[in-house]
Amino acid sequence: MTVEKSPVGGHVLVAGGLATGGLKYAEKIGAEVVQVFTSNPRGWALPEGDPKQDAMLRERDDIPVYVHSPYLVNFGSPTPETLEKSLAAVRHSLRRGQAIGARGVVVHTGSAVSQTYDAAMAQIHEHVLPLLEEIPEDGPDLLLEPMAGQGAMLCAKVQDLGPYFDALERHPRLGVCLDTCHAFAAGHDLAAPGGVKDTIDALVATVGENRLKLVHANDSKDVCGSKKDRHENIGKGHIGEAPFADLFRHPAVAGVPFVIETPGREPAPHAEDIATLKRLRDG
Repeated sequence: MTVEKSPVGGHVLVAGGLATGGLKYAEKIGAEVVQVFTSNPRGWALPEGDPKQDAMLRERDDIPVYVHSPYLVNFGSPTPETLEKSLAAVRHSLRRGQAIGARGVVVHTGSAVSQTYDAAMAQIHEHVLPLLEEIPEDGPDLLLEPMAGQGAMLCAKVQDLGPYFDALERHPRLGVCLDTCHAFAAGHDLAAPGGVKDTIDALVATVGENRLKLVHANDSKDVCGSKKDRHENIGKGHIGEAPFADLFRHPAVAGVPFVIETPGREPAPHAEDIATLKRLRDG
């Protein structure tokens, strides 16, 4: 039986146009899949897209596309204004994702901040479930990304996704984006013997099969359980190369795209990380 290969790529810079700049950068780093921002990741502005750029990206069937929603989004915030802006930002990301043919929109699972966990989850049920219901058939899935475990984060360990999925009634358009640095920081020891298998097995047991839609492949500058979200280049942190090879070989990860979000503002370090992952995948 032939196992489907996971495409490997990265979050791309889009200076010069979402498609023109993004695809040019993708070519420079050898990306087979790309992730983009469709708005300022550190702001609330919701810009309209360029129809020509959208069409160029949508028509590239050979390169899967994913959108990362803004970092400010927090569905668990007790501040009404933050919640309202978060919902608007993700609706915008989903709409823009549909326009560019994206397969998924990644959103951080958020923090309860100063309210109780139960109150935050009730809020998510009330406000995010309708958002999922709005996704058209040809729109992107919403991919929940657990965090590193700092503060009052609602999801850190993969098991934390269970109540979150329950709050959203395990909606069919709901998926998971697993960030390896976040998982390691949250206490999943991917570097230990059997650590990757244990983590992915736990993820599947928690959310079900075929819910893992994307992997953010990042090494970690800090040790396991640090609760620090500090990415490192592949093989140069505390996770190391071998766990990424293990990830490629887990049946639940077959065909799931890998996107790097590693340090470096120039193509060279990103091209090296992608080449390393391809070697681990193909070796």
